Amino acid sequence: MDQDITLVSGNLQSEDHNENSLRPRRFSDYIGQVEMKENLQVFIASAQKRKESLDHVLLYGPPGLGKTTMANIIAREMGCSIRSTSGPVIEKQGDLAAIVTSLEPNQMLFIDEIHRLNRVIEEVLYSAMEDFTLDIMIGQGPSARTIKLDLPHFTLIGATTRTGLLSTPLRERFGIPLHFEYYEPEELKQIIIRSAGILNVQIFDDAALELARRSRGTPRISNRLLKRTRDFADMKTGGVITVEIVNETLSRLGIDDYGLDKLDRRILKQIIEIHKGGPVGISTIAATVAEETDTIEEVVEPFLLKSGMIRRTPRGRVVTEKAYEVLGISMPGYF
Repeated sequence: MDQDITLVSGNLQSEDHNENSLRPRRFSDYIGQVEMKENLQVFIASAQKRKESLDHVLLYGPPGLGKTTMANIIAREMGCSIRSTSGPVIEKQGDLAAIVTSLEPNQMLFIDEIHRLNRVIEEVLYSAMEDFTLDIMIGQGPSARTIKLDLPHFTLIGATTRTGLLSTPLRERFGIPLHFEYYEPEELKQIIIRSAGILNVQIFDDAALELARRSRGTPRISNRLLKRTRDFADMKTGGVITVEIVNETLSRLGIDDYGLDKLDRRILKQIIEIHKGGPVGISTIAATVAEETDTIEEVVEPFLLKSGMIRRTPRGRVVTEKAYEVLGISMPGYF
């Protein structure tokens, strides 16, 4: 092999020496989202200078872009601990009350999928976030009474893929809203090289770039594809990942040159062949391809919109000329 090879050392932080620890731990390790990182560093330094808790943070954007990782980094950079839960887990007001009353001063509470909180539970959060108090109803009927509990100042970090499902009162109580953008191939390439070092895998520079280019702009997908490519490399090249191994692996996984997988192509083809290119509603698309509506809206559609293969219209989704071109289907004369 006469290519230039990037041999990545596995001698990173000791706690990162396993496959479950690919997440960066500090801003210095976090690749991408440059403007967000720079702003957060200012907010954190300012809060530390005032010896106050950080304002509440809302992290939003498509899945797999690093929201959970960023929440843990924020806590680590603030020098405080973090408690994690998710919206669907908090079923009753008492569940939330038990969590927030047990928080320590300046501790962080991370709620993933915060858009799935019950509206009644949201109302408990309002005073907790704004006034750091909690109103609890004791008893029932005429003897019922409300007591107010003081809470330590804490930081709520909420993460969501669906900001439109957050109520306005809850959304407006986050002082630091941060939107995650899709990653550029060069950024994903750096992430892949870093992950390869942690996994003690040797990878060619052009192989890392090819993986990055077909990872849908998403670090989680990059790391998943890196691991699967490593499997093929172990069997064929003694563990060294070449661009040929990348191409063979992605071909076997059904991922094309544009990063589209089998579900993406099935959705596009169904819109073209059954619905004449659209417009068609998202629920109809989901029924046609036998997938959950949430899966299509949260996982598939954002990438297809970003890549310019579908458009949203008031009447539904419509495929674009690019989709016909990528699928190799002749466009109808009226297009």
